[in-house]
Amino acid sequence: MLLERIEAPGIAHISYLIGDGGTAVVVDPRRDVEVYVERATAAGSRITDIVETHRNEDYVIGSVELAERTGAAIWHADAQLPYRYGAPAQPGATWAVGRFTLEALATPGHTPGGLSYLLREADGAPWIVFTGDTLFAGDVGRTDLVEAARSREMAALLHESLFGTLLPLGDEVIVAPGHGAGSVCGAAIASRPWTTIGLERRLDPLLGLTDRDAFVEGAAGVRDRPPYFRRIEVLNVEGAPLLGALPAPPPLGPHEFAAAAGHAVVVDTRWETAFAAGHVPGALSLWLEGLPLYAGWLLPYDRPLLLVVDGDDPSEAVRRLVRLGYDHVEGFLAGGMSAWHVAGLESTAVTTLTAAEHVRRAARGEGGVVLDVRTVAEVADAPVEGTLHIPLGDLPTRLEEVPSDRRIVPLCPGGLRSMTAASVLRSGGVDDVAVILGGLSAWREVEGERSPAAAGGEEVGP
Repeated sequence: MLLERIEAPGIAHISYLIGDGGTAVVVDPRRDVEVYVERATAAGSRITDIVETHRNEDYVIGSVELAERTGAAIWHADAQLPYRYGAPAQPGATWAVGRFTLEALATPGHTPGGLSYLLREADGAPWIVFTGDTLFAGDVGRTDLVEAARSREMAALLHESLFGTLLPLGDEVIVAPGHGAGSVCGAAIASRPWTTIGLERRLDPLLGLTDRDAFVEGAAGVRDRPPYFRRIEVLNVEGAPLLGALPAPPPLGPHEFAAAAGHAVVVDTRWETAFAAGHVPGALSLWLEGLPLYAGWLLPYDRPLLLVVDGDDPSEAVRRLVRLGYDHVEGFLAGGMSAWHVAGLESTAVTTLTAAEHVRRAARGEGGVVLDVRTVAEVADAPVEGTLHIPLGDLPTRLEEVPSDRRIVPLCPGGLRSMTAASVLRSGGVDDVAVILGGLSAWREVEGERSPAAAGGEEVGP
């Protein structure tokens, strides 16, 4: 028996490889598909089928890519959508996986035609249910992504899917969701890598709302929708362009890179302190682990990208970008910023402050405008008084709200998002920017639990 849980860091996506008796099925593959081919081959299995639980919004699905490599059949959910690949999987359809059977279950709610897939043992007993974005560990799927105005309607469908289809499978059945903690597809996904119907019945607060109206009230709602979702929804119906292999952008010497930067977006994936010390003018600071989280908010799809990375291997950055549909990486800076400096080219730095320095400046009335770039939920959980709040993802479209006559001090928990915000501000014409090293954590360490207002910071906006 082959059962692999394959995670894509950053987007918290989880796919599954199931095999037995020389055949294998993949559930919701990611776009860089080598891992499925390699692991199936190592187990002596051939991938014969690819099943999708729903039209995904937050990553480019790899069904077409994997089918091209393996010849597997693709079965998609949401049959009413105008798919250009595969065939619709009908509720009740089954696939033989060696001694086991995989069965499609109708579980609409996150999307109108969503499916879960139940793996039955040789005797027909239910064993594992692959729930996609219908049921997570500690949470259920969002109901506002099809259309915000239909959130309550979709929540009612989700209630029936959970209480009428999934929970009756039995407490002992393993739940294998499509996302883990940190995904934008749920509000409070727990970090349990494996869970069961019984655990979720006991630990998921929304599953305690058995009354339909109470559940709808708790599950419905509208949250921030990242702008790149629309792009990915199109790719996941039309089928993303084939990669063939992970793209390998060419190394560019400093002068070649500088010339290309005139028509491309430069993305610097180094840590924030390295970016602060010196970077290509106009570059966006987007640390490697942050690419899956913020590339879709901050990077355009209609311009090529250039990368600045630590070392001379951009493959991990490219991998994370293609999962979001960014295929046009024109090259990377060979030799990194060291080569850039040796070539005598102009670089730019960002002013940094220790938390203690900022507190001293604020006490003298020189603290500037503190720009809180945390999410709405983070600010609600731990508000900081006397700040201007613009979530990082919204900053490019809200730059007019940032004062231009005072120093701007972006603020986030540890400083990474602060540096990204600083790079967005600098590219938008805001020149006087400083980043607190260690972010809000360092500030609170210095100040105890005092607020910026108590430290002498300027109050700006609500």
